Amino acid sequence: MTASSRARDARALPPLRRALTAGVVLAATLGLAACAQDSGATTDVVGQGYVSGDGSVRTWDAGERGDVVALTGTDYEGEAVDTSAWLGDVVVLNTWYAACAPCRAEAPDLVALANDRADDGVQVLGINTTDEAGAAQAFQRRFEVPYPSIDDRSGEVVAALSGTVPLQAVPSTVVLDREGRVAARVIGLAEGSTLSALVDDVLAEDEAAG
Repeated sequence: MTASSRARDARALPPLRRALTAGVVLAATLGLAACAQDSGATTDVVGQGYVSGDGSVRTWDAGERGDVVALTGTDYEGEAVDTSAWLGDVVVLNTWYAACAPCRAEAPDLVALANDRADDGVQVLGINTTDEAGAAQAFQRRFEVPYPSIDDRSGEVVAALSGTVPLQAVPSTVVLDREGRVAARVIGLAEGSTLSALVDDVLAEDEAAG
């Protein structure tokens, strides 16, 4: 096939087919990244600069877990956040930004988890490396988010998770055990049932030990 014929074939592809083809090539290039930075369109994943994560899950047995993860920062209300204050609870960390379609898709499940499992000793914390206060707070109002999110435009907080999740992978979700160690992580959109199962497993560890 000549270069000119390939060009004619490419032009002949319907717009959606061309967009999907480009998306496959981009996903193969960026690998684990869940959302790439985009120019602001928010409703259609195809053609909007997003790279879908595969939702891959990894868990660590208690004996395999590393050091305590201690994150500090300031949320969008100006309040200090320190995960060390939650030692003894299971902590769910979620990276997100407002224009990320998978982040919006998983938000209701994270909100439900925070509301339904608080009495079980579950804390949820968002980490946003992109948005200024206005965009982040609009997202929080829209989804009635009850948990804080750290304003991490400096990237310092997410860098502390670099050995667990790729820095560019948004959304990603990390579950910390009661000692503050990484017990599980999801790269890409976290399905509600998967997230609940991961949290339940970590909560059950104390019961098994007792």
